[in-house]
Amino acid sequence: MARVGFYDDPVFGEHDAGAGHPERPERLEAVRRGLRGAGLDEELVRLAPRAVVPEELLRVHTAAHVARIASGAGRHVRFDPDTAAGPRSHAAALAAAGAVVDAVERVLDGSLGRAFCAVRPPGHHATPGRPMGFCLLNNVAIGAAAALARGLQRVAILDFDVHHGNGTQEAFWRDPRVLFVSSHQFPYYPGTGALDEAGEGDGRGFTVNLPMPAGLGDAEFRRAYRQIVEPIGRTFDPELVLVSAGFDIHRDDPLGGMGVTAAGFAELMDVCLAVAAGAARGRLVAVLEGGYDLDGIAEASAAVVGRMLGRPVPALDAAPRPGFEKLLDAYRTAHAKQWPVLK
Repeated sequence: MARVGFYDDPVFGEHDAGAGHPERPERLEAVRRGLRGAGLDEELVRLAPRAVVPEELLRVHTAAHVARIASGAGRHVRFDPDTAAGPRSHAAALAAAGAVVDAVERVLDGSLGRAFCAVRPPGHHATPGRPMGFCLLNNVAIGAAAALARGLQRVAILDFDVHHGNGTQEAFWRDPRVLFVSSHQFPYYPGTGALDEAGEGDGRGFTVNLPMPAGLGDAEFRRAYRQIVEPIGRTFDPELVLVSAGFDIHRDDPLGGMGVTAAGFAELMDVCLAVAAGAARGRLVAVLEGGYDLDGIAEASAAVVGRMLGRPVPALDAAPRPGFEKLLDAYRTAHAKQWPVLK
């Protein structure tokens, strides 16, 4: 079994989004608790992050954005009604992005097979020029850009957070080297991610959005990922897979409206690994995004990391809700021109 790295550091707990904010340090302790409770922590290679360097940031973000985030170092700053930073948030953000880049480098070098980055602040809403949605720097996008800078030609980003990864989408909107697939509750924050948002120019078709109504659970996610995401991903045949692991699709999450359980999270990671089974040779880096129910985070973390370590996927016996096939047909119709495998 491939060595699985686990990135964690006290600096991630020092990011301060403000009193009562749902994106709180206890989220990371919930991840650790879930891994301990499942007996997984001793199987992981524990690694500390390194700080990302300006060149790595500027592959994704504008210089003005990088300067704006840096301006909050040592003080409390509110970037928008949802997104705030404390005195150590800048250091945490640099370490979060650096953890993902380091994980990508180690996976590509072969010293790790896979990695899970338990980082905060999260990143997938941060656009090239704007912090938003609890996110300061786009960790996954920075990791993907690092892989491209090393010469990779095909990188897949699979995002199953309950919210659309608008920042990641914007970063690679015109880039055919990056397949970005996002399943998300819709309509919902941030308002992007409609079915017809598919990229532009050479990147047309390499953005794949799967907007979903609230209330979907294991059975629906399984069908969508097995029948839409996996065929597209295998056809693209990435050399590396990055996963924006949003645990706010858990059935108990206070900010989401989905019904995914531990078995569903294991199934989602199994699909991600299936996409990585070709040219990527199993190389995968998963990065924590959302998730705000602490017990739900613990349960989802154990399921996702357990599957990365080779634990089996629990059986899923539930049937999709009536009418779900119509949504799958809509996905096929929207994406089959670029991806004939869906026909």
